[in-house]
Amino acid sequence: MKIRQICLVSLFFLGVDASGQSLQQNLQSAITRLQNDAQCRYASVSLTVLDAKTGKTVFAVNPNMGLATASTLKTVTTITAFNLLGKDFQYQTQFGYTGSITADGTLNGDIIIKGAGDPTLGSWRYESMHEDHILTLMVTALQKAGIKKVNGRVIGDDSVFGTQSIPEGWIWMDVGNYYGAGTSGLCWRENQFDIKLHTGGVDSPVSVTHTVPNVPYLSFKSELINAPAGTGDNAYAFLPIGGKTMYLRGTYAIDQTKKSIAAALPDPAYDAAYRLNDTLKRLGILVSNEPESTGTLAAKGLITPQIATNLTSIPSPRLSQIVYWLNQKSINLYAEQLLKTIAWKAGKQPSTINGVQVEQDFWKAKGVDPYSLNIVDGSGLSPTDRVTTLTMATILKSAKGTDWFPDFYESLPTYNNMKMKSGSIIGVLTYAGYQTYKGRELCFSIMVNNFNGSSHAIKEKIFEVLDELK
Repeated sequence: MKIRQICLVSLFFLGVDASGQSLQQNLQSAITRLQNDAQCRYASVSLTVLDAKTGKTVFAVNPNMGLATASTLKTVTTITAFNLLGKDFQYQTQFGYTGSITADGTLNGDIIIKGAGDPTLGSWRYESMHEDHILTLMVTALQKAGIKKVNGRVIGDDSVFGTQSIPEGWIWMDVGNYYGAGTSGLCWRENQFDIKLHTGGVDSPVSVTHTVPNVPYLSFKSELINAPAGTGDNAYAFLPIGGKTMYLRGTYAIDQTKKSIAAALPDPAYDAAYRLNDTLKRLGILVSNEPESTGTLAAKGLITPQIATNLTSIPSPRLSQIVYWLNQKSINLYAEQLLKTIAWKAGKQPSTINGVQVEQDFWKAKGVDPYSLNIVDGSGLSPTDRVTTLTMATILKSAKGTDWFPDFYESLPTYNNMKMKSGSIIGVLTYAGYQTYKGRELCFSIMVNNFNGSSHAIKEKIFEVLDELK
């Protein structure tokens, strides 16, 4: 009799929610295996899975543990940007001049490129923003104005975003490299360039052959060493401090085929002015003085002049297009530019700190505790960011049903046959995204901090947990 009663009870639970119970049990077994794995002996592990329609918690382990997010923080930044800026938002870069034009076509004044925070100006990812196309637009505008000679300067004005380009909390080893490129009111070529290398035998020095594009205003000192095959690219570029010399340090494996590293531009606004100045020179339009930026002028105690006559406005791609590449390629610069833009459009000084405040205030109004969104940047590059998986999954859930959700969803890369954003910094691996389980739409966030061993190995173990959502 007792055995029959037990069987009836078991059948009752199976009949009520067999699939849900099975999912929870399988997730519990999978996450327990991960937590008990040798790679996670000293790690913090958190997972939250929500019903993407109702917001109901499907499964959670340590959902309120604040952890470093790495690049999954970009999902929060981009969802916030969609909410506050709108999917059709566009930046507008202004191009014009000061002074007057004489009868013979001489401009007695300065040509000014005034940035508005567009991270895509000069980017190779968009045909309309490619540097050659942008330079052609500017030259055409000058020619239409009748300018044949410039008695003045070409100036890159990046003043709109202030002087602090690097968010607080970023580590020094990152900021000279392409992924650590600082923000700018006037970005150019995603604020990066390539340094080409000449390699040799193990333990021999690596030398610099040239850069793409050419940056004759910088010099390079390589302290890079050729390393054994299989050790990878551990080369780092370090920004000039009070000078024009960029140092390269670290190791570069002899079997690396690229023979190149991407570095951050120290002054993107200057580089934009330099490229236009060089283009005009090649076309026979002489400019009497050297190019300048807000930064170089300030170093001389000079103020950047304002545009008196606007020649053209250069619109950026729409926000939905910017977010696509931001998440697909995990572009830190794009995320940081958007965070400052969020502050700017909220009527505050466009700084990273103000962007964080606006973002926290926005989500607080929707019931998210700001202490669960304890961040210092928009990209997740800072190891000091602390966000809970419950908060990240909740923000992912909020995107469902909006008119811009298809654009956001499309922006997420595909890993492990799942639509999700990844994040990786030293000792941190995270994923956040969406998955359908037996017709039920789910959103999730999983974070592992302070694991040991290889990132590849822990990734496969995290995927084993996420496979239970399929």
